[in-house]
Amino acid sequence: MHILITGGAGFIGSHVVRHFLKNHSSYTVTNLDNLTYAGNLANLSDVDTLPNYRFVKGDITDGDFLQRLFEEHHFDGVIHLAAESHVDRSISNPTEFVVTNVLGTVNLLNAAKASWHSDFEGKRFYHISTDEVYGSLGREGLFTENTPYDPHSPYSASKASSDHFVRAYHDTFGIPVVISNCSNNYGSFQFPEKLIPLFINNILNRKPLPVYGKGENIRDWLWVVDHAHAIDVIYHQGKTGETYNIGGHNEWTNIDLIRLLCRIMDKKLGRTSGESEKLVTYVTDRAGHDLRYAIDSSKLQHELGWVPSISFEKGLELTVDWYLSNQDWLDNVTSGGYQRYYDEMYSGR
Repeated sequence: MHILITGGAGFIGSHVVRHFLKNHSSYTVTNLDNLTYAGNLANLSDVDTLPNYRFVKGDITDGDFLQRLFEEHHFDGVIHLAAESHVDRSISNPTEFVVTNVLGTVNLLNAAKASWHSDFEGKRFYHISTDEVYGSLGREGLFTENTPYDPHSPYSASKASSDHFVRAYHDTFGIPVVISNCSNNYGSFQFPEKLIPLFINNILNRKPLPVYGKGENIRDWLWVVDHAHAIDVIYHQGKTGETYNIGGHNEWTNIDLIRLLCRIMDKKLGRTSGESEKLVTYVTDRAGHDLRYAIDSSKLQHELGWVPSISFEKGLELTVDWYLSNQDWLDNVTSGGYQRYYDEMYSGR
């Protein structure tokens, strides 16, 4: 089997690539990534010499390129993770999110459709989405697969649109698709624009920890290794045309998460208890900031047998340990040095 994984040099994508290479050694995995600021081949340095791994630099917004890629490699399956994903960036540049997340997804669907020629036996198009498409919850309730879409940011609106196109291509053309919507991920190799690695980096450098509003927004946190395992299960066992929610069963207010992170960091760094929490700085809340996300993943658990393997407290400690042991990686991505290197290596390719 030959699987195309898009966005495989990114945070979640690199974990998915690694998981498939290590758990399905008979598969060939092609990693398609455009190596934008959040894509980093160093995320895969432990597996990039495996004989069943291929890397291709390319842009999913280039439909002609994708058509040629599918014609050359005859992929059996697609696991589509490539996306612009940072809400703050979507507020400052919504169009970029429409182009990548919507047009890019449609380009992939078109390439798969043309390559598979309505012969869908053994084929699968797996689209990775987010819980943010469902909008915001109050203090009670959970998002289910039947929750109506209600996106509140340009990012979530672009992901909602791409979800609709995936379902439309299944209903109209018969492409065998599955979709999953996941909660907030955390773990190793996450680019430090997201809350947890950003705050780890800021605590290391004794910089302010900017907290939106009063820090009362609530998120469900999913360890990225568990997410990669869930993707494997859904890819192989999920029912065509279905959606599966993936959640970590770890709801935390932002401020409680930050306080826990500060305590862990103070202990690991040998600092006085409470020292890092003094760095907390409350800032004006983000426009369209959803109060609470929480996923009901019972369908995935009951039908396919997946459950999270780790508590948030343990996962967060493992994550902190990784960043503290890999400060060169953190320094490199924050300096932009790796981006200049890739620009030189792949310009014109």
